[in-house]
Amino acid sequence: MRKPGKYSGSDKSSSSDTKKKSFSGDTKRAPKKDFGGKSRTKNESFNDESKPSKRFSKSDKPAFERDTKKTFKSDDSRPSKRFSKTEKPAFDRDKKKPFKFDDSRPAKAGFKSARESAGDEKSFKRKSTSDKPAFDKDKKKFAGDKKYNPKTAFGPKKPKGDPLPSFSENIRLNKYLSNAGICSRREADVFIQTGLVKVNGQIITELGYKVKPGDEVKYDGGTVRAEKKRYVLLNKPKDFITTMDDPMDRKTVMVLVAKACKERIYPVGRLDRNTTGLLLFTNDGDLAKKLTHPRYEVRKLYHVETIEPVTYEQVNALLEGIELEDGGFVKADKVEILKDSRNREVGIEIHSGKYRVVRRMFETLGHVVKKLDRVSFAGLTKKDLPRGTYRHLTEEEVNFLRML
Repeated sequence: MRKPGKYSGSDKSSSSDTKKKSFSGDTKRAPKKDFGGKSRTKNESFNDESKPSKRFSKSDKPAFERDTKKTFKSDDSRPSKRFSKTEKPAFDRDKKKPFKFDDSRPAKAGFKSARESAGDEKSFKRKSTSDKPAFDKDKKKFAGDKKYNPKTAFGPKKPKGDPLPSFSENIRLNKYLSNAGICSRREADVFIQTGLVKVNGQIITELGYKVKPGDEVKYDGGTVRAEKKRYVLLNKPKDFITTMDDPMDRKTVMVLVAKACKERIYPVGRLDRNTTGLLLFTNDGDLAKKLTHPRYEVRKLYHVETIEPVTYEQVNALLEGIELEDGGFVKADKVEILKDSRNREVGIEIHSGKYRVVRRMFETLGHVVKKLDRVSFAGLTKKDLPRGTYRHLTEEEVNFLRML
């Protein structure tokens, strides 16, 4: 049986009698091997005596020089470091020269040391709090400080919630009347054509007439003054009625927003005396009508708490629509029973602006409303607005309401 050879093309046979021989001793020449038909002779081997030794021994091996630098022995002839910690001079960045650690070190430009400013004999001390002038609460300034004024120290403060510019350029007469809160622009055009509006004592019937700053405008004999648009959001508490004046001397919501602005503002929509939640005030007549008109379907979200639990059949009835006692038909946009409320708390979203519509819907189903709170109105929420407080709308919120 033949075994393939170690090299390709060889047909060398192997047997137990034939073994490889070592050629380190007696034989002068290695046998020839077949390399694909070509003969190749191995180099002559050497005895241990004739075999050349290594190039260098450990004792004869010279030191290696890198970059022609001299080597040093481990004795005192090796130079020490350039500077020790005590001898190393400090470095001056301004002059770029070394100097010693003494008083001759230059100080920073424009500054004096504590010794130079206080003197050699005096020690440097901070100003004590007793040197600070006393604060006068009546005059709202420090005694002895005539220049200090807290109102003008950091510039005039801008009032919060007043993103709209003041009347400083020519505007159309109908817009002037609308901004004053008298009527809408379309109604102002009718009043102008009928001759009810005067500018500087002259009757104006031109629709495109523009009012200049300083002009005196009169409507039906009374002077009209242009006002800034104000938008105030109130989180109404309980036991306040939504009206401007009450003949029975009950608490009204106008008391809560009396200090909000100088302009006269009006509530947009109504909330019952026992109903809490969001209520918007403004002197923008166009926006107020837009938010209350059923055509625009402004969304309002309420949190309702009933005495008896609400069933899912009643929830479906609210979504399909309910006919009220006065004959009106109303349906909710969304209804959901709140979790962990034992079916006594419901969230309902509607767009109807009828009077007491939520209470009347639940009363038709046979429920008595224990609590009613308006959580959201036209996208505005009660976030960071505690009960009984108000805030001015931002410019982004006003623009959002106008886009509804």
